[in-house]
Amino acid sequence: MKKIFALILAVALSATVLAGCQSGGDAASGENADNSESKVIKVGASPAPHAEILEVASDILKEQGYELDVVEFSDYVQPNLALSEGELDANYFQHQTYLDNFNEEYGTELVSIGAIHYEPLGIYAGRTTSLDSLPDNATIAVPNDTTNEARALLLLQDQGLIEVDDSAGLNATVKDITSNPKNIQITEIEAAQLSRILPDVDLAVINGNYAIDGGLKMSDALAVEESGSVATTAYPNVIAVRKGDENRPELQALVEALKSDTVKQYINETYEGSVVPID
Repeated sequence: MKKIFALILAVALSATVLAGCQSGGDAASGENADNSESKVIKVGASPAPHAEILEVASDILKEQGYELDVVEFSDYVQPNLALSEGELDANYFQHQTYLDNFNEEYGTELVSIGAIHYEPLGIYAGRTTSLDSLPDNATIAVPNDTTNEARALLLLQDQGLIEVDDSAGLNATVKDITSNPKNIQITEIEAAQLSRILPDVDLAVINGNYAIDGGLKMSDALAVEESGSVATTAYPNVIAVRKGDENRPELQALVEALKSDTVKQYINETYEGSVVPID
């Protein structure tokens, strides 16, 4: 009987110890999961160049204990909505002027915590191979969002093709064209589609990131925004976050990584002028 009692007691003690170990393991696992989760930075981005640049920055962030989770978007609206709704910690795809207009239109409260680069707009050949040979009644496609459409029209103005009302500034649309001697047909197209419709138009004015997506290089452009112009200084691509999150250490670390010499060198060597880092 004593042997049986001792055996039962030993089994009970073993079960208690085992349960304690399992409980401790779960607690430790939960704590590690919480710590791991707190170090993940979830960033929305356009596939190129933003997501590509973020991949370079991710190696720098790993050294600081942060894991970068990049979520790619193919349009200009969803990454801001996802950020506003708390699905992202930050996003990197847009310039400051677009961000300001988006906040006004959608009632969001998103702010920039750092300007990383700018992407010069370029005029690319479709059916017409040069600006000099552009025929009367030619069709030129431009981005259909307000800020980038204004950039496109100002670039066409710089080439002497049209004139735009000065008072419209960076909010100019086709309605603000005051002179159009060649009777050019300006077609407003969603920015992501511009490189795809090149064969169907004479020319297209394309954002740098979508030109890259379409396999185009800056050297392919017939004309580009000049460095230091109003357009390039008004349209830096930024890291956007929700208002109130500006000082989160992991987001500050993200900006520092993107402004590092390593990332700047990658941008210069990879994009050859299609993307220009901001000092």
